Amino acid sequence: MKPITRNILIVAVAAIAALGGYLAQRSIAPSPATGAPQVARDAGAPILALNLPDSKGANQALAQWRGKVLVVNFWATWCPPCLREIPEFSAVSRRFADAPVQFVGIGIDQPDNVRKFAEENKVPYPLLIAPLETLAVTSALGNSSQALPFTAIFDRQGELDFVKLGTLNEAELEGKIRALLASR
Repeated sequence: MKPITRNILIVAVAAIAALGGYLAQRSIAPSPATGAPQVARDAGAPILALNLPDSKGANQALAQWRGKVLVVNFWATWCPPCLREIPEFSAVSRRFADAPVQFVGIGIDQPDNVRKFAEENKVPYPLLIAPLETLAVTSALGNSSQALPFTAIFDRQGELDFVKLGTLNEAELEGKIRALLASR
């Protein structure tokens, strides 16, 4: 065998072995959890800095609920997935009424629409009103399309623990809250 052919063969075998090792390592390495994007725990600061009017017109600072597990749900009355999700959020909110948990809905909507929805559906938690531009605070959390619904859950220290673009079912929501209440 010529030295050049042998060197090419050695390089090819080494490359195949390296590729095989890479693929084998990748297949046994733990994969990140699906569903929620990985975000820094302090990335939710812009949400906690929001100060928005509630359905009665009184300004509410989200920072007032530090010390509680805080579930912030961005939604709208014109968003069908949001409307399917809110009854489950309401049910979970009622179950945790005596726990250090606070739900807040941020309606990307008109005040009259939010007020009417809250009354008709007996939503047990504050619904704040925000202009469409407010969704920009969710971009850094994986919501680059600024779509709805979008939920962010903060631990009792005000650190972002979980985000989800799209609907969040009752069991998953309750599980996230129970895990945060059990920690620390």
